[in-house]
Amino acid sequence: MSHPHPPEKVLLISSLFSPERGVIDRAIDQLSKTYGSLQWISPEMLFDRTRYYAREMGWPLYRRFVCFEELISPETLVDVKVTTNAIEGGYLIQGNRQVNIDPGYISAERLVLATGKNYVHRVYIGKGIYADLTLVFMRGSFRPLEWTYRDYSAPEMIAYFNELRSAYMEKLRETKRID
Repeated sequence: MSHPHPPEKVLLISSLFSPERGVIDRAIDQLSKTYGSLQWISPEMLFDRTRYYAREMGWPLYRRFVCFEELISPETLVDVKVTTNAIEGGYLIQGNRQVNIDPGYISAERLVLATGKNYVHRVYIGKGIYADLTLVFMRGSFRPLEWTYRDYSAPEMIAYFNELRSAYMEKLRETKRID
């Protein structure tokens, strides 16, 4: 028989992309006002592994990743996605998004993203939101899965996520020493 217990807190992350750099900066500011201080912000990069969003948002698309200082409970991911959807809605122009915000989290074992789109590997977590198991941590590194988005599979992104996981694991160890 299993004995349920609360999971470890997780590291909140988010990807933001837009055709306008200033919109990304403003959305990051909104996120930090909601979720607290940023622990890390990526360098700007092109979001160019797909043209899926070009018709709605324009081209080229610029991207940044962020993660937050304060750890969250994994079950709050659904509410984070609802909030980021509302932030996106504040940047609509004639019904088209000017920013895409994809929140998720890093735990010791995995990287999970929140999405409003169902698919075979996504698990419903409430309020119209699904959890997408994007990367798993095995043999000392994050590993992509058959369905992992190409940009999340890129070696440079895996390196970023591995660094974030290392910082997260240290934060967990510090928390346990304090308790």
